[in-house]
Amino acid sequence: MHKLISCLIVDDETIAREIIATHLFKIDNIEIVKSCSNAVDAFNCINANKIDLVFLDINMPEISGIAFAKSINKDIKVIFTTAYRDYAVEGFELQAVDYLLKPIAFERLLKAVNTYFEVYNTKEIETSKTEEANDFMFVRSDRRMLKIDFKAIVYIESYSDYIKIHLSNETIVTRETITAIEAKLPKQQFMRIHRSYIISIKHIESFTNEHITISEKALPISRSYKKEVLNILEQY
Repeated sequence: MHKLISCLIVDDETIAREIIATHLFKIDNIEIVKSCSNAVDAFNCINANKIDLVFLDINMPEISGIAFAKSINKDIKVIFTTAYRDYAVEGFELQAVDYLLKPIAFERLLKAVNTYFEVYNTKEIETSKTEEANDFMFVRSDRRMLKIDFKAIVYIESYSDYIKIHLSNETIVTRETITAIEAKLPKQQFMRIHRSYIISIKHIESFTNEHITISEKALPISRSYKKEVLNILEQY
């Protein structure tokens, strides 16, 4: 049995914390002790619990992630997360395990956690907690977290301040961004075709160079995504 790793998530953005937590739930030997929205709560958690690894947002109000990392026990390892590529150098100067650029895909986070195990635990982790763990995600809707099976998603549609997740039997509305949702989805099953649309590949009924038809609805392929989309579809 591998050692159980106690993790702390620190990020002032709710969606960012939820994405990391969803990814970590798929990984064996990882325990999320707490998810904090600010450095003060995170300090209190570290003082009250044994923490091995922190997923730490760099750009936070009041106390930055960099300042927080400098102040904690050096035995606690840090994986930095941020939407800003410019912080990478300073992050690595603090001997961070890794540096993750948002939106964080599961594969990229898994690589970072494996780096932690290789350096500090000598063994790679396993990702087979359950087969089901790779088949769903949680989204916030109507003040609760809803479990959505990937196989039930037909397509996802983005509006100005919310998105609609169209399932085979209902539609879920959430305040998450389409980019945040995209990071949760398995790339082999879903494809971004437009800044406003993500589709389930298995639900495609037909396509042209301009549109993909799903559930008898023609969804546009934008110019910026066209080359990648058509290259993927040519593989089938």
